[in-house]
This record gives sequence, structure tokens and C-alpha cells, in this order.
Amino acid sequence: MNKTDKDLIPVQALLLPKSILYTGKILNWISPFLASRFAARIFLTPFGYEMPEREKIMYQKSKKELICIEKINREVMVYEYGQSQKKILLVHGWSGSGTQLSKIADKLLEKGYSTISFDAPAHGKSPGKRTMLPHFLETIDHLEKLYGPFEAAIGHSLGGMSLLRTTGQGLSIKKLVIIGTANSITAITKNFAKNLQLSKKVAGLLKSYFDNRYGEDLDNYSGAVSAKGVKIPTLVVHDKNDVDVHYSSAYEILEALQKGELLLTEKLGHRKILGDENVITQIVKFLNE
Repeated sequence: MNKTDKDLIPVQALLLPKSILYTGKILNWISPFLASRFAARIFLTPFGYEMPEREKIMYQKSKKELICIEKINREVMVYEYGQSQKKILLVHGWSGSGTQLSKIADKLLEKGYSTISFDAPAHGKSPGKRTMLPHFLETIDHLEKLYGPFEAAIGHSLGGMSLLRTTGQGLSIKKLVIIGTANSITAITKNFAKNLQLSKKVAGLLKSYFDNRYGEDLDNYSGAVSAKGVKIPTLVVHDKNDVDVHYSSAYEILEALQKGELLLTEKLGHRKILGDENVITQIVKFLNE
């Protein structure tokens, strides 16, 4: 499979082992309820991958520290890249890592910024097997206390959703950039079930399970809901060919923002967009305006 073909496949479908797909199909046939519980376990389990060459320079040159987020009793690896007082927080997406936005970090370094990023629990070099959105939120809050204040923050996918939530609840930054960020938690669970080749009924049971487990409708964490509380200038970056998160999410989030701008691209997908020179130039321009 060539690189172009991979960009047309959702990352979940690309990384899911065939054994998991096979087990899910059997459970779906036997009992949608059991299939939903199986799916929930997989949903909370990030997939690891070998660090690409493009990320290794940032990894090698960063000051690395494993810190404890006491509120969730989890350890995360933190990357401090550069030494400028103008700090920008970078937040990766699901199954990503603290060096995933390395090309953006390199350009920011050239422009006089330093970056703080992290491997969320169970991601990258951080220990654990499973994690969830609230862990991202608590980590962001903790890092602001340790390394802030930040000039701005940049988040990819779930990282963007996390930053919308934390910014709306008081994260002190001047500007926000979100890339390939989903709006609806319901849509996320539906897409996950689809990638796992499970039925719509299982998708509904999966969403209900998480709502009951956390004691609230998780759509309260959706991008557009959180965006209503964001008062600062926000750049929404999305690609029309993103097969992981449909670009309609960008418009839904944009409509809820008070000071939103849209950068819509084509043929970059969900992951390639992070290394595109034009996109990075536009992000830096937005931050410097």
C-alpha cells in the first residue's frame, strides 16, 4: 500500500489488527451488548507506532521529563523544545505523541518561540494501556501551572477538542489553533464502530455506556459546545479530504466561535496536513498577527 492509499484510510481502520476486527464481528453477531463492551475497551486503548524520522530531531533535542498528574494519578512524558519565554503548548491527537507536531514546532523555534508538548497517558513514552479525554484535559491544566503562561496553543484532532474545552474553562492563552478537530462525540463513536465494522446499534450502546460511566452526556465535550466559551482568536484548520474527521466539523465549530477564522485545505488528509509548509506558514502568520 502506497502513502497516497494510506491517506485515504481512517487511522483507526489502518491500525486495528485483524484479530480485533474478527473478534468484534463475532461478538456483534452473538450480542450487540457484548460487542459494545468490547468496543469500549478498544476505544480507550491508543495504538502505538514507531517514531517517524521527521520527529526524531525534536525528540533528541527536547528536554524530557516524566511528571505525575496527581489528579488522575498518571505519569506523562513532557517535551520542552527551545528556551524562549514565548511558549506555545502543543497537544497531539489520539494515538499521537508529543513530537507529532514536530514540523510546526521547528518553524515556531525559528520564529523565536519554544514549545511544550507531552505524550498523553498511554501514548508514546508515557506509561499505561488505556486513557480517555478527561486525562488530556487534566494534563493541559497541570502543564499550564508548571510551564505557563503560554502565548498560544495548537491542537490536532482530539488535542484540538481538548484545547477548546480547557480554553473555554480558563486556560490563559492569547490565540488558539485547532487542526482536524471533530465536533461531535456521538459522531466519533459512530465512526469508531464503523471502522471496527460493528453495527449502528453497537455504536449507540457504546455512546450510552460512556455517558453512564462518566455521569453526563459526553456530547457536552463536543467541539462546537466547548467553542461557545472560547473568546480568543481561533484558527480552525481542516482538510476537505480528511477521512478521519469530516470537514463539516470545522464549519460547526467555526459557527460557535466568537473570533474564528477558517483555513480549509485539499488533498492533505488528517495527518499530512501537520507537515504541509503552506499550512505551517499560515499558522505562524496567524500567531504573529
